[in-house]
Amino acid sequence: MYQSHFGLEELPFSLTPNTALFYALPPHLEAIQMTLAALEMGEGIIQISGEVGTGKTLVCRMLIKQLPDQFELAYLPTPAASGHELRLALARELAITAEGDNTALAEQLQQALIARKAAGKSVVVLLDEAQALPDDALEALRLLGNLETEHEKLLHIVLLGQPELDHRLDQHHMRQLRQRITFRACLRPLDLAETIAYIEFRLSSAGCQRELFVLAQYRELWKASQGIPRLINQLCHKALIAASSCNAQSVGRKEVLMAVKDTLGARQPKWTYPVLWGWH
Repeated sequence: MYQSHFGLEELPFSLTPNTALFYALPPHLEAIQMTLAALEMGEGIIQISGEVGTGKTLVCRMLIKQLPDQFELAYLPTPAASGHELRLALARELAITAEGDNTALAEQLQQALIARKAAGKSVVVLLDEAQALPDDALEALRLLGNLETEHEKLLHIVLLGQPELDHRLDQHHMRQLRQRITFRACLRPLDLAETIAYIEFRLSSAGCQRELFVLAQYRELWKASQGIPRLINQLCHKALIAASSCNAQSVGRKEVLMAVKDTLGARQPKWTYPVLWGWH
């Protein structure tokens, strides 16, 4: 593996979300700050959307780490198959013994939330992969978002999902839930400068002491990845493997091209000769 070849302390481009390698790039920082500010203001439902690979799960983990002490977390990483299953999952997260039908379960949840509010705690539900929730689970979320006292919400909900969630919410029968989402953030792809900063931060955090990429290769990686962090990780990882297997001391355009051709989802160049890469 290239770790020892380049003198790295760890692999810098692992696909597993690692908060120790989190770099506060503008789209991620904006989403985190917006969400924390909305929670402090007592907003009910908040949405964070982004394409596959833009860093939603990492943002979710950073939110968990930065959640102020007055908030109690209920984290639901996998989509529920129904509204009833969603209520049961929330009850388990809040250590509530769930009994009865949906009406009884809703009453138990409300009483538990009122008790926490009286103790100075607000409950935040983080739902990852929200685009996969069925309609009745989204309706259950809307009803849970209605739980409130005369002055404030009893439950704060943060939805993290792919753009398909926006398409779902645009449907006429989803208008009630859509109107209750008070704040939205979108994790856009990185621009070239952000891509360079992201790669260099990852390398530096892994103990890199030398220059492994030059500007031309950064441009190629950015164009091929289209600024998607997950694809940037894959391309850099494969390019470094290719360079180390050739006993090279840095990554050249040949290694980047090998990585691009080997990566599903990467934008493929139309031609790569003689100097500049050409794109469709």
